[in-house]
Amino acid sequence: MRVEPLKSKFDVEFDLVSTDKSISHRCAIFSLLSDKTSVISNYLEAEDTLNSLAIASKLGAKVEKIGDKYHITPPAQISSAKSILECGNSGTAMRIYMGLLAGSDGFYVLSGDEYLNERPMRRVADPLIKIGAKIDGRDKANKAPIAIRGGNLKYFNYDSAIASAQVKSALILAGLCANGCKLSEPELSRDHSERMLKGMGADISYEDGKIIVKPLGSKKLKPLIMSVPNDPSSCFFYAVAAAITPGARVKFKNILLNKTRIEAYKVLEKMGAKISYTITSSQYEDIGDIEIIGDKLEAISVDDNISWLIDEAPALAIAFACANGKSELKNAAELRVKECDRITVTINALKACGIEAGEYEDGFWVVGSKPKRALIDSHGDHRIAMSFAVLGLKCGMDISKSEFIATSFPKFSHFLRSLGAKVED
Repeated sequence: MRVEPLKSKFDVEFDLVSTDKSISHRCAIFSLLSDKTSVISNYLEAEDTLNSLAIASKLGAKVEKIGDKYHITPPAQISSAKSILECGNSGTAMRIYMGLLAGSDGFYVLSGDEYLNERPMRRVADPLIKIGAKIDGRDKANKAPIAIRGGNLKYFNYDSAIASAQVKSALILAGLCANGCKLSEPELSRDHSERMLKGMGADISYEDGKIIVKPLGSKKLKPLIMSVPNDPSSCFFYAVAAAITPGARVKFKNILLNKTRIEAYKVLEKMGAKISYTITSSQYEDIGDIEIIGDKLEAISVDDNISWLIDEAPALAIAFACANGKSELKNAAELRVKECDRITVTINALKACGIEAGEYEDGFWVVGSKPKRALIDSHGDHRIAMSFAVLGLKCGMDISKSEFIATSFPKFSHFLRSLGAKVED
């Protein structure tokens, strides 16, 4: 991908950018717990989320696209798939499906692309194995392909050492499909699973900081009938583009406003960008509008609510690079086990652009200055590629392995051009 610098500021409103990936994955997976057809509007048609639908189909669901809506009719019972369940590049799909399938009778094999199959899965596999799941894979079930023989799980009480929505979701599903569970995490991670499953009728409650999950038994959940809102993580790239361009304005409508998903916007706001939020509706989640107006940015230190902005960290590094002073991000060691080591890759890329930056074991620091054009190796990481495309709006940029953007956001370049950018894929 080649991006040329913008010649002027922009003023743009978006009704539909990229619908939420996290919600879309969960729609496909959670629909298997009902006995009626779920109807989903605005389902994200990206490689990763379409893989989640394909897996649901291999597990016995009937998946139809009628008009602009996906109709997902679950099987009477999830049964062993006749082929490998391909997750593509998505750790979310693999980890959440691991929880569902560990509690479901049958034999299943989950695999992904060369990058996903190097990512750690023991954080989900270990607690499931402790409660009776039979899970195997490379590196003692730490790396895919992952084989699961599901069923016969015990009730469990688990205190997670990390705040991870993927781990939490997997364990909630295991508890629902088997004999229930009690969970805790060091801080609240993204809570879409709890909200959506409770909305479907699951018995999930909270007591003394713990999540209490009652087993479904023979009960089936209500179907999902919902329209997937815009993804704040995808929209954030354009929010950063506005924030680093004084006087530029962008507004997103119909965007997810869950507090665990807009923390990165709050950081931009603290740095000096002018941001407003308007709730327009609530179903399973609060949904509304976000408006961002660019202004001079000042450096910031970020070290709390990190699980709420972990996906936006590479794009935040771009805002840091364009701010006045030294910014830093800490308590973010999770970045090292994403699609790549996002700490090292982000810092090396910033240095290639002439930005002074360095690593901490659990984060990074960046001194803002004028960036220069460079050739960036994205290491097959879609968020790295998109983040440095945004920096290219300031100085121009060439990005290798940008084809991986299609795993999560196939229309990224289209909307970048809507800001006035010249982009060659």
